[in-house]
Amino acid sequence: MILLDKDTRALVQGITGKQGSFHTKQMLDYNTNIVAGVTPGKGGQELYGVPVYDSIEQAASNEDLNTSIIFVPAPFAKDAAFESIKHMDLVIIITEHIPVHDSMQIMEYANRKGKTVIGPNTPGIISPGIGKLGIMPTHIFEPGNVGVISRSGTLTYEIASQLTNAGIGQSTCLGIGGDPVIGTKYTEILQKFEDDPDTDKIVLIGEIGGNAEEKAAKYIEENITKPVVGFIAGLTAPPGKRMGHAGAIIEEDSGTALSKIKAFNDVGVEVAKRPSEIVNLLNKV
Repeated sequence: MILLDKDTRALVQGITGKQGSFHTKQMLDYNTNIVAGVTPGKGGQELYGVPVYDSIEQAASNEDLNTSIIFVPAPFAKDAAFESIKHMDLVIIITEHIPVHDSMQIMEYANRKGKTVIGPNTPGIISPGIGKLGIMPTHIFEPGNVGVISRSGTLTYEIASQLTNAGIGQSTCLGIGGDPVIGTKYTEILQKFEDDPDTDKIVLIGEIGGNAEEKAAKYIEENITKPVVGFIAGLTAPPGKRMGHAGAIIEEDSGTALSKIKAFNDVGVEVAKRPSEIVNLLNKV
């Protein structure tokens, strides 16, 4: 597994909010090591046995922490992310609708500090049987040796469910986020899967918009020895119309599903026409 393992000691930012409290309960039920929570003004409380602090500064001086997951509303997410990046090695930003300018500043700061950010607008990460930091429905995942990386939460669930039903377990499933500006890219996760002894095969789920998949294809050709199969959502999407994610928009000829599929095919990566074909492709490689 990658990024999330038994050494993860996580803090939830926005733990007492509606989303934060709901998903904290789910993460704890899946045995994730949630050590603390932060909500300004709610310090001294407890939620499901997890101590709540007013700030990350306070939490970090009282608890041994290395990871933060952010459920803070978009207008306040930048400040929350900056605070996290200062103290944590891994920061997962679930929040959607963060202004692009804020995201750019978050990533610039994370790069300067040498920290890993996943998201924003991500479903998070799950290492089946170990824990999850995010909003994934746990019952569809099964421990195994296929790594899944995606821009889309819903497609992650759809394809993980197909894999599990076919008896194929997953090492780690991770959503990099559907916004135009995100932290960790496909290429970085591909390399982590390449280096991970628990991962034998990789499923890459892409979608229209941007050139992240084309870059991933080039990276696979030059750096990845493990078998990779793909799926690209949005084959029938009209140009100039945003599809679901802020980053899923075709501009002129770039970012189309066909250009992405061609990039993968050119480097020997087979791409499924529909999610239900992934299992067959995996069994073939």
